[in-house]
Amino acid sequence: MSEQLLVIIDPAARQTDGESVRIAKDVLSAGAAAKVCLPDGPEEFARALGRRGSRRPVVVGDGHALVRAVTLLHRMRELAGCALSVVPVGDTGLAESLGVPGGAVAAARAVLDGSERRLDLLVDESDGVVLSRLGIPPEPVLRVPAAEPVAVGSGRPWYRSLVRTLAPRPPRLSAVPAPGPSRLRVEVDGETVVDLGQPVEAVSVTPGTGGLAEVEVRPLSVGAEATPVRTSGRTVTVFGADFRYRADAAVTGPVRRRTWRVAEGAWGLVLPSA
Repeated sequence: MSEQLLVIIDPAARQTDGESVRIAKDVLSAGAAAKVCLPDGPEEFARALGRRGSRRPVVVGDGHALVRAVTLLHRMRELAGCALSVVPVGDTGLAESLGVPGGAVAAARAVLDGSERRLDLLVDESDGVVLSRLGIPPEPVLRVPAAEPVAVGSGRPWYRSLVRTLAPRPPRLSAVPAPGPSRLRVEVDGETVVDLGQPVEAVSVTPGTGGLAEVEVRPLSVGAEATPVRTSGRTVTVFGADFRYRADAAVTGPVRRRTWRVAEGAWGLVLPSA
């Protein structure tokens, strides 16, 4: 019980899956001296993180909450000295892609028993960050509409967890329309990978290891499938006419130019010990 945690529970997580939030809070409180913070919005979230003192921050929430925490610590220039933990609730895709267990119990146990791993980060000129993957143009994302409260027995509302169990699955809806081909100029470490004359279906950039970003460009295929172009480098610059991109869980743009550089080992995430 010697370690002190600051457990910041994102408001969206409380609305999405209160049962998982309760489980995570119970496990963390039983294994460490945990101070629980329930911010009502982004400003209170930022204030709690900035006033954490010596407590290790634990974010309980989805990918948006994790990116928000990393972005705030980066802009406060406190990311290098902070080991961040996350218990994913809601959309768990980003956290799981980074190696965090998906279930509330397993993720909370990893917070208590895991070890810090330093990870590379993509940072753009406006101090935006990419933890896992950057996609140009934004790929369609399938989302399940939020469930309406269902009255059971005494009339109390039982939300998503019960609805997922008893009710038929609602149709999955695309959050972003399927994009068409783009004309982009992509430069890696100053060298042109593809120019505006070659339409492309997609560009993806992911933080790799050793301070390098992995870049894949898929040219527009006519007839036979075109071979993707793959390369790696420390800086990636994209030019184009008002293009949008998906960085982790959020869509940004339109912009006409953006440069990302790799910050090697810029942030620490507590993951299950090997």
